[in-house]
Amino acid sequence: MSGPSLANDVPIEAGAAGRRQLVEYLASGVRPRDDWKIGTEHEKFGFRTDDLRPPAFDGERGIEALLKGLVQFGWSPVQEHGRVIALSRDGASVSLEPAGQLELSGAPLENLHETCSEAFAHLRDVRTVAGPMGLGFLGMGFQPKWRREDMPWMPKGRYGIMRRYMPTVGSLGLDMMTRTSTVQVNLDVASEADMVKKFRVSLALQPVATALFADSPFTGGRPNGYLSYRSQIWTDTDPNRTGMLDFVFEDGFGYERYVDYLLDVPMYFVYRDNAYIDAAGQSFRDFLDGRLPAYPGHRPTLTDWADHSTTAFPEVRLKKYLEMRGADSGPWNRICALSAFWVGLLYDDTALDAAWDLVRDYSMAERHALRDGVPRHAFKLPVRTGATQGTVLDLARRALEISAHGLARRANLNRNGADETIYLEPLMEFVEAGQTAAERKLELFHGAWGGTVDPVFREFAY
Repeated sequence: MSGPSLANDVPIEAGAAGRRQLVEYLASGVRPRDDWKIGTEHEKFGFRTDDLRPPAFDGERGIEALLKGLVQFGWSPVQEHGRVIALSRDGASVSLEPAGQLELSGAPLENLHETCSEAFAHLRDVRTVAGPMGLGFLGMGFQPKWRREDMPWMPKGRYGIMRRYMPTVGSLGLDMMTRTSTVQVNLDVASEADMVKKFRVSLALQPVATALFADSPFTGGRPNGYLSYRSQIWTDTDPNRTGMLDFVFEDGFGYERYVDYLLDVPMYFVYRDNAYIDAAGQSFRDFLDGRLPAYPGHRPTLTDWADHSTTAFPEVRLKKYLEMRGADSGPWNRICALSAFWVGLLYDDTALDAAWDLVRDYSMAERHALRDGVPRHAFKLPVRTGATQGTVLDLARRALEISAHGLARRANLNRNGADETIYLEPLMEFVEAGQTAAERKLELFHGAWGGTVDPVFREFAY
């Protein structure tokens, strides 16, 4: 997704010159419209098919063995201290979240047909390797059955640092690390002004995506009182690096203001000589001055800055592109739908204007009420729609209509002559029924499943 990269091993200069470097780094992602791409990421929970437990890293049925098995499909292994912890291929990667949630970070692609084919092929390959191992994979926003202490930990250095630090800044950070899964899309911008407009639209509408994709109603095998508990988890993870970023809506917002925000996000680590140095809670501003307590006398490179930018977790994240972060993971068709929803809204000027009209006069209090209420209430949350009072369902319906028109105007046809609006169909069904995926699973739990979540691993596995 990124544009022409800067030499990331170049040291960052001191003072104002260094700050300009950081701004230029973010701005280097700007692309002409004809070169905009779609980068889709999704995470999923692994489970052993005999006892439904999450697989460990080691062993014949472990996550590392699965990664090694996927190498046959042209992936190159990525190692840390001699262990295979990721794969790479043609601009894409397969990586591990802290408890072994398997993530595909897709290549930058031209259209949604390619995106959906990529996700389908990946899931097919995973099934090919995982099936004989007695492993399956499930797309949901939160691990429905197992407790935090039941979850394994992957041997990645940065996760060890985060595991120690998280409990000092929030009560649910370890749950975020080990028991959540998401689907995200990364989208390009044409200019700083285009970035600002897309950032504001997507941030204000991110709770609508949370409602449309709500699929995490269980904790420890029981209903948890939420429809997107994954989203709720983020409200008590780390307030210094999460949330709705009110400053994005202030006059004068641009790359410089986002750099200032990132400089105030506490650090996690410095990576040197194939090892992670624990700098949790320390200041990147001190690092710029060569006064980082964990690494005194050294100053950062742009690689350090790029690493640091990935440790902020707002609802929408700016790197060299914009990353939509509000959705629970789900089945294959909703992986496609997440990218379709945002491409339709943000990659067509008429749709972008219409989407901004939906939310442009929302106050900060209204945006926060929307974000805070959606995890529990989803479509049923009251919200102002224009001059009248409605619900998130009304807002979601209108946003989907705008997105569909945006996709239709893109006029990207598949081999059967269908345009990209076909990928919105799962979301249209939810809106027409007025019911989320989470509510459907709750009905099954209280009905056909007889008060157990175990059938979810059979009925909703990839």
